[in-house]
Amino acid sequence: MITYQDLEKLENASEEKRMAFVRKVINDHKSSKIYKDALVSRDYARQHNTTINEYRKILYTMSGQAVPDNWSANYKLASGFLGRFITQEVQFLLGNGIAWEDKNSAEKAFGDKFDIKLQDAGKRALITGEAFMFYNLDHVDVFDVLNFAPLYDEEDGTLKAGVRFWQIADNKPLRATLYELDGYTEYIWKKTKGEILHEKDSYITKFSASEVDGEEILEKHNYPSFPIVPLWGNPEHTTELDGKRDSIDAYDLIRSGFANDLDDASQIYWTIQNAGGMDDVDLVKFMEHMKIVKAAVVDDTGAKAESHTIEVPYNAREAILNRLEKDIYKDFMAFNPETIASGAVTATQIKAAYEPLNVKCDQFEYCIHEALDALMLLAGVENEASFTRSMIVNVNEEIQMLMQAAPYLEETYITEKVMTLLGDADKVDDAIKQMDANELQRFGNINEANDGEEEI
Repeated sequence: MITYQDLEKLENASEEKRMAFVRKVINDHKSSKIYKDALVSRDYARQHNTTINEYRKILYTMSGQAVPDNWSANYKLASGFLGRFITQEVQFLLGNGIAWEDKNSAEKAFGDKFDIKLQDAGKRALITGEAFMFYNLDHVDVFDVLNFAPLYDEEDGTLKAGVRFWQIADNKPLRATLYELDGYTEYIWKKTKGEILHEKDSYITKFSASEVDGEEILEKHNYPSFPIVPLWGNPEHTTELDGKRDSIDAYDLIRSGFANDLDDASQIYWTIQNAGGMDDVDLVKFMEHMKIVKAAVVDDTGAKAESHTIEVPYNAREAILNRLEKDIYKDFMAFNPETIASGAVTATQIKAAYEPLNVKCDQFEYCIHEALDALMLLAGVENEASFTRSMIVNVNEEIQMLMQAAPYLEETYITEKVMTLLGDADKVDDAIKQMDANELQRFGNINEANDGEEEI
């Protein structure tokens, strides 16, 4: 494993040695366990399950030799559990965006698209195990372990450098950027030859522009700390697939095997009695004739051909698939909408169904707050972020509870909650303004009525 201390040893080294070091960092990272696990997890998230895609059916000859089975059905039905659960977790926690204490300062520091960037970072962190948010002056760029090799400090474990790399194809140039505390350097490799694409530069450059002098650099400086912040998907720093792959593979293999057996069983096979003189070639010709003409004549006296089909066992496989699916939902701590899909469900039952996902998102939220605190420190802003989780609710029951509590709560709070439950959260401000206008008009009418009364 290459660390930040290894980079420090190159402080006075030549650019050729630094370039060789960057290439070594990339190669070392690509051979690491976290990178390989991230590749597999990304495939599963895309419903390209590695195990089922690499599965090959094998037959054994009389001599015991293994040969590929190229005759029977070989469906490869990959499930989408991982992608579904990751999407559910990200949207459950981050789907409603960040509620900033000071929205204006947050948008000024991180841009008005930061909610989207955070969702992207959260999804990458859950899939690959770790994402990285690069604070780039007034916005955030997102990397993950599939295109960024981190260099951690051996002493305190913090991220202090890293190499971002990308290559669109094996026969195309490899690009890399070395990020350090005091700036960044860009490199490019065309085949085996490497060169500096952009010499080391500061992260922040201030310009002055005028019609006479044109554009002029006034100042260059860096951030108070390393501008790339890690975001973990969980406190264990693992992918969401970790520990759950075997269950998904079992589900996929059983489901695919079931489909294969159904396909194979749909084929009719024949038994021919009193036709011992027919060899393998004759049997093949008989089958081909049956497929084309749908009828055949058996020449041998007393010979008879009978068709047969196979009844595939169903109940046992259906039971194990249902059991595996339930176990996978439990292992992922995911919300299963089927548990509340039928009948009149109370708010308590809905909350109980969401509780595993709530608990899981609690620890994910801790990781997000840690990353946000580091970003705010880089941006030099003080703010508070909170999240409203996206849940299915019993609207009638929730509104009834709010109405019962209305005498003890502020009117604007009740309005906001009711509008959100009704799906009109974007119209809350307009509703509150209309309420204020109606209130002013009511008091105005009362005052006019009082002014018109005659004193006795």
